Amino acid sequence: MSTAKSYAAQNVTTPLAPWSFERREPGPHDVEFDILYCGVCHSDLHQIRNEWGNSIFPMVPGHEIVGRVTKVGAHVTKFKEGDLVGVGCLVDSCRECDECKKGLEQFCSNGSVGTYNSLERDGKTPTYGGYSNHIVTNEDFVLRVSEKLPLEGVAPLLCAGITTYSPLRHWKVGKGHKVAVLGLGGLGHMAVKFAASFGAEVTMLSTSPSKEADAKRLGAHKFVLTSDPEQVKAVKGYFDFIIDTVSAPHDYNMYLQLLAVDGVQICVGVPPTPTEILGFNLIGGRRSIAGSLIGGLPETQEMLDYCAEHNIVSDVEVIDMKYINEAYDRMLKGDVRYRFVIDMATL
Repeated sequence: MSTAKSYAAQNVTTPLAPWSFERREPGPHDVEFDILYCGVCHSDLHQIRNEWGNSIFPMVPGHEIVGRVTKVGAHVTKFKEGDLVGVGCLVDSCRECDECKKGLEQFCSNGSVGTYNSLERDGKTPTYGGYSNHIVTNEDFVLRVSEKLPLEGVAPLLCAGITTYSPLRHWKVGKGHKVAVLGLGGLGHMAVKFAASFGAEVTMLSTSPSKEADAKRLGAHKFVLTSDPEQVKAVKGYFDFIIDTVSAPHDYNMYLQLLAVDGVQICVGVPPTPTEILGFNLIGGRRSIAGSLIGGLPETQEMLDYCAEHNIVSDVEVIDMKYINEAYDRMLKGDVRYRFVIDMATL
């Protein structure tokens, strides 16, 4: 066992604070690496506040993790000491079900293991995430990171990146498609970058007129202010796809009406309350509403390689570890462009 330093929430009401815990020694197929940067995802905040009802305390959040390998197990073949690597939202799965065999570990029939706030496959050992100085993970759930890109911008690709890359690839979005991105935050800004890179016409849908310049800087071709009824009316029935990144309650019916026949609204944000969908907004245009959850390990590696080839990273604000509670407050207000990333040297 080795002692890890971290910031953790002890219960649902306490702020994150320093905490030490024990990591396992690397087994034959494990990789140990020092964490250099860790992104701050909105789901970190959902989970420390138990908004999804499944929180395990103490909790060390963080699943957008990049660092450098310090030790590998005797049977590890994919990595060596000194390699740049990453870990995203998953650290294990059953490896045996149909989904796992297809490289869709996020949909493991027997339950995948989250990087934090989850239990190992033994059903009793909690997992602790990237707000810590090092991590030990099976090599099959470690990803290779290019030396070409700034690591602080790579870290959010492990969640915000793959969460938006995966549905765009699944629905084969590309040249000739009209794509709207709803919400310009950590997920939304990556959706704009990827959809534009894939050749689609990209429109930002936002309630904030101040977001227009940034959306176009990131690659959006058009901007629709959704609080302006005339602008909304002008794009009814226009889009082939809407990538819905919003995690706050919002009116799905309004956006479904912006889809063309056979259009798809793809939800990657998770509002905390149920929503009502009117059937006529679906059957009236043979429209669909769908969801997508991160990506499997092969696709996540594909995404990292694509980003290295096309020089795509997240727009980030690097923070000290001790600033994390203030960062959460700012994240709730939408006051970040577009992802906080912790410099773990400050731990």
